[in-house]
Amino acid sequence: MRYGYWMPVFGGWLRNVADENMEASWDYVSRLARRSEELGYDITLVAELLLNDIKGINAPSLDAWSTAAALAAVTQTLEIMVAVRPSFHPPALLAKQAATIDRISGGRLSLNVVSAWWKDEARRYGVAFDEHDDRYARTSEWLDIVSAAWREPRTQYAGKYYTVEDLVLEPKPAAMPARLRPTIYAGGESDAAKHMITRQCDAYVMHGDPPDRIAPRINARDAILGPGTITVSTSRDTDDANFSLLRVEDTGVGMDAATQRQIFDPFFTTKPAEHATGLGLSTVYGIVKRVGGRVEVRSTPGCGSTFDVYLPSA
Repeated sequence: MRYGYWMPVFGGWLRNVADENMEASWDYVSRLARRSEELGYDITLVAELLLNDIKGINAPSLDAWSTAAALAAVTQTLEIMVAVRPSFHPPALLAKQAATIDRISGGRLSLNVVSAWWKDEARRYGVAFDEHDDRYARTSEWLDIVSAAWREPRTQYAGKYYTVEDLVLEPKPAAMPARLRPTIYAGGESDAAKHMITRQCDAYVMHGDPPDRIAPRINARDAILGPGTITVSTSRDTDDANFSLLRVEDTGVGMDAATQRQIFDPFFTTKPAEHATGLGLSTVYGIVKRVGGRVEVRSTPGCGSTFDVYLPSA
């Protein structure tokens, strides 16, 4: 378990509290970062918005990447996850900035890639704003170039959105035994987002949903050995309009009939004891049953699994 927090670059995170006694200032965030290390925190997420969407667009907000560079120089252990919107940053230039900040931090930089959402902010700053699937197509090309620049001596790339010729990036990000590159996080629920994340990113960022929504995603991820796909979808139950359906599908190893009969039993697990409690799916099952729902499973060894969670509609 690792613990982290959102860096208050907007002067706090509560929309219904005008003053949280958190200044959007370098003095405040630098003191907070150093104190959080003393308390044992592992990671901070530095959000990137050029306008303050929490306290109002006229309120102060700190730039994410200059703040991250400064934090890298005054901290020792904190992982600095910095949000980045590809449409705001040419990939070769961002790859260079990120590599330099990673070196300053001693290998503690990571990226949270966000395919932008605030059209008015883009308009005010003169930045192009693509429609939804085009944003993810742009982000995919952007990630191709950033990853190649960090890895290859020279990079050539010609795409719809970006072109680089004979790109040289030195120094590379800090070489670390436990990683091939700075960790790239991303989140998203659409098909375009999930397709991009499974192919090009290292970790999935999701909201703090209730256990009945999170546990199936985690089990699906662990069932995949090597490259694979997890698909999460929602719909109305076509057979009973009183229920909504949450479906989690994976392309993992699948389960035989004997395993399927036990998966909702408390403390049953197919994972090593040090990696599981056997309580995840049993917790999901109990919660769903208590609200009048049901869980159905379909799985074949070698062909993945599908979990259907039926919940009473509001």
